[in-house]
Amino acid sequence: MPDPLAKNTTPFLDIPDFSTLVGAIHELHERCVETANRSVNRALTLRNWHIGAHIHHFELHGSDRANYGDQLLNRLAELLTNLSNCNKRQLYRYLQFYRVYPGIVDTASPQFSLPSTTHIFQSSPADNQIVGTVSPHSEIPAELLLSKCTYSHLELLVAVGDSLKRAFYEVECLRGNWSVRELRRQIASLYFERSGFSKDKTLLASIAQAHAEIMEPARIIRDPYVFEFLGLRAKEAMAESDLEDALVAHLRDFLLELGHGFCLEAQQKSILIGDTRGFVDLVFYHRILKCHVLVELKIDAFRHEHLGQLNTYVEWYR
Repeated sequence: MPDPLAKNTTPFLDIPDFSTLVGAIHELHERCVETANRSVNRALTLRNWHIGAHIHHFELHGSDRANYGDQLLNRLAELLTNLSNCNKRQLYRYLQFYRVYPGIVDTASPQFSLPSTTHIFQSSPADNQIVGTVSPHSEIPAELLLSKCTYSHLELLVAVGDSLKRAFYEVECLRGNWSVRELRRQIASLYFERSGFSKDKTLLASIAQAHAEIMEPARIIRDPYVFEFLGLRAKEAMAESDLEDALVAHLRDFLLELGHGFCLEAQQKSILIGDTRGFVDLVFYHRILKCHVLVELKIDAFRHEHLGQLNTYVEWYR
């Protein structure tokens, strides 16, 4: 990504008045924040890709690979507990990420690569045949995916098993600058299948894009993978509404309103349900009833999917 402070990017001599000075500083700040956010996400994405590449090449060429067999990811996870998001499930996802997008780093701009140690494994001609592509059926340059998609976007795309369907969501996601939540919603609503049955695909696409939630630069740093990668606490990175902030800021009064026995256990509690990561806004433990109480905060009107989301969290706790 270009340096926002690179030479000639800021017209230092073209500041005719005070309002222009204020505007120039605001613009410079926004560009620097966006660059910083995307740089962190890029580093995380490349780290995960390289982890997957290392595991893949070890499985093919590691001299002692036979000693681990099916237990390789288990053994790795046991020794990588001090690293963010390196449990068995995530290691498997990184491996799938590399296999679905084997050329995502090789075709990217050199300045965005990370030092790789995959050269310690002997590569075979079969490996070299697949590294030139990003993904089957995909004509999107790797650099575009790296610059426009967060790792969470890519993880959702990897989970789409059909390569043609995946390529469809790649194009639509980039065209609409979808947020992670929007990409997940479109996949869940079977947008690809509906498009196949639709007689007017252009109209369907315009409707889908018109109501889509877009990806804002500020959202990138709030990605759960990003703040865990940086060692941030959920409370520092995931407070999404003034309502939640106000409740926590006045927690004593809020607890008194709830009644006796409530103890705050967690805020933005991260839970993994299958392949989906969820966040429970507030988790209480009731010392009299001896059970957890989950609170999901919404600032918009009640919808049936809100109840479904909360029921899912309740079932997970059971």
